[in-house]
Formats: sequence, structure tokens, C-alpha cells
Amino acid sequence: MSPPITLRGMTWNHPRGLAPVVATARQYHQENPRVRIEWSVRSLKDFEEYPIERIVQDFDLVVLDHPCIPAIAGRGIILPLDTHLSPEFLSDQAANTVGASHRSYQHDGHQWALAIDAATPVAFWREDLIASHRLHVPRSWIELLALASRGHVEVPAAPINCLMNFFTMAVAAGGSPFASPDRLVQREVGRESLAKLRELLSRCDPGIWQRNPIASHELVASADNHTVCYCPLAYGYSNYARPGFSPHVLTFGVPPLLNSHPLATVLGGTGLAVSAVRPNQEAAIDYARFTASAEIQRTLYTSSGGQPGHRQAWIDRENNRATGDYFLRTLPVLDHAWLRPRHAGYQHFQDTASPIVHAALRGELDDDTALDRMDALHRQTFSSPNRKP
Repeated sequence: MSPPITLRGMTWNHPRGLAPVVATARQYHQENPRVRIEWSVRSLKDFEEYPIERIVQDFDLVVLDHPCIPAIAGRGIILPLDTHLSPEFLSDQAANTVGASHRSYQHDGHQWALAIDAATPVAFWREDLIASHRLHVPRSWIELLALASRGHVEVPAAPINCLMNFFTMAVAAGGSPFASPDRLVQREVGRESLAKLRELLSRCDPGIWQRNPIASHELVASADNHTVCYCPLAYGYSNYARPGFSPHVLTFGVPPLLNSHPLATVLGGTGLAVSAVRPNQEAAIDYARFTASAEIQRTLYTSSGGQPGHRQAWIDRENNRATGDYFLRTLPVLDHAWLRPRHAGYQHFQDTASPIVHAALRGELDDDTALDRMDALHRQTFSSPNRKP
């Protein structure tokens, strides 16, 4: 008889990140009694910033976000899953991707993680407050600014979110971030993007500058909130569309149109990777396959509070019934989402550029200085390896 195996996993500290993998671990153990999976959590900030190369020393399974993939692929840190999983399984994953989620974990011809979670900035609102204040959900950027001027709009504006929204505005302005090795975006596109964001954020409560998307969802859904009823851009959390999760249920949908066009927000979500330096890799790979499989994603993963990466879960009738059509309402935004660049230096760029944009939007740094600094950072990181210590 084979000896028992205990796998250790690391994910991020929110019910969306933890509850579904705990549920799949329990189910996997029932079907494979000799394998137990124990999950630990790290904060959202650590999730975005803590070096993966340290985590894989202690954990067999790692939930990560895709921008780190180019910097760690091929370094013997995580396994190339395409060399361990069947072509049929990977073909199903590719055919049922949500937006570019599946492709976001590819690099140098290999698949380094499985897209178990999909997200991008979407809009959300409180139906009861919209009605009580006799308002309507804004359909255009002009209507959004008018609503913000009346004190009804929330936008998470922690540094990383400022950078993500800057990219969204730049794409909307006709720019192509990172297309040139010399300049992040055309100077006029950069100025316009900062100006549009600043105009919106200046009409919101000052507390936005410290809030991340989770804090914004919590604020709008709280029992003490009687005024702030709409958010145009925040990485969506389907948990808040489920009755009983928070004091008030949130409704989700597409962001307002800008210049009559839909916004291409910045793809997020998470993938499940397997450590290349830990034992019991075969069991870890099989659990990853199990968790990312179509049936588990569509049923157990989603019903446990997950926000799945498999398309069949997003179009499932029961999943939408349970979430006020969260998945169908926001799927067009994910399918239209912009994928961040795929070079190894990007993660360092993101970590360093986020506070620059944050400072510019707060008026602590003039726009041209901010854009100059981001251009210099872009040149440093575009063709060089990740310099993050």
C-alpha cells in the first residue's frame, strides 16, 4: 500500500481564493484517500508582491497571478504542466477559456499554470440605493462623472489599481502600452489618460486612495452605507452578488462607455501552479487537473464561492441564478479584457510604476514627470530580466 501524502497549498486571503480550493481538496481526498491537501493563505498585498521562488520551497501548490509567469518560467521553480497533462485536457482548457485567461499562463511554448479563476475590472452597484436616490446606472463616462459629482461613486485607487486603470484609459485613447521599446505610451495618450482618471477620482471620497477592490465592494455593500451606490471599475467579486455574503447584494455589469466604446479593462484572475522543487509532484499535478476540470469548475468550485476560470461555469444556468447573472453580465468584459505584457521585466515595472501613477493622480507629481519616470522604467525593464530583489 502506498504511504499517505500531504500536499501543502498557498492561496490568497479572501473567501473567493480559499473556500473553493478547500472544497476541492476535501472532495479530492474523498476520491483519493491517501492524499490530503492543506491550504494556507497570504494577504492580497503579499499575493501580488511576495516572491514565488520562496513560496515553492514550502508549498506544493501555488495560486498565483499571470504577470509573474515570464519571470519564473523555465527557472526550475514551477512545472511546465503541458509536459504532464494530456493534450485533450489542455485543448478543453483552451477552448473554454474566459477571455485570455488560459493563454495568460503560457510562456516559451509551455503552460505554467491552470486558470482556475477569472476576473477583470467591471462595474457594480446597489439597486436599492439607486432606486432610493432616484438615480440610474450610468451608461456613459459623462453620466458617470455627473453621478460622481453628487457623491455616489466609489473607485478603488490603491496604487496597483491606479496603474491598471491607467492602462485601461490608455487603450481607450487609442494607445498601445508597451508596443514601443522606448516609450510606454505616446505622450498625449499618457496625459489624456491621467487627466480622465484624475477628473473622476477627484470627485470621489478621499478614502479611495487606500482602498483595493475588496474594500470597495465591502464599502458599497455595507449596512452603514446609504450614499455610495456605484463603482465603474473594480476587479469583480461574484461573492458579493450572492445573497447572504454581505449585508447588501451587489449587481454587476459592464463599465460605462467611453466615447461610445466599451472599455478594455485589464485581465486579472489566478492560476494554479505546481512546485518543481517539492516531492509528490504527481499527486499535486493530478489535484490541479481535478480542480481545473470542467465539471468541478462548473459545480463544486463555483458553488463554494469560487469565480471559475472555465467558460462552462460562466454560462451555467444555476451559477447565474445564484449570483443575479453575475457571470453572464460580466463575461463580455472579460472576453474584451486587455492582457498585460509577457516579458520578464514587467512585474518589476508594475511594482515600481504603481506608486508613480498613484502620486500623479493625487497631484503629488506632475504628469510629464510621472510619464518620464515610467518611460525610463519601461526602457530599463522591457528587454532586461526581472530585477526585483
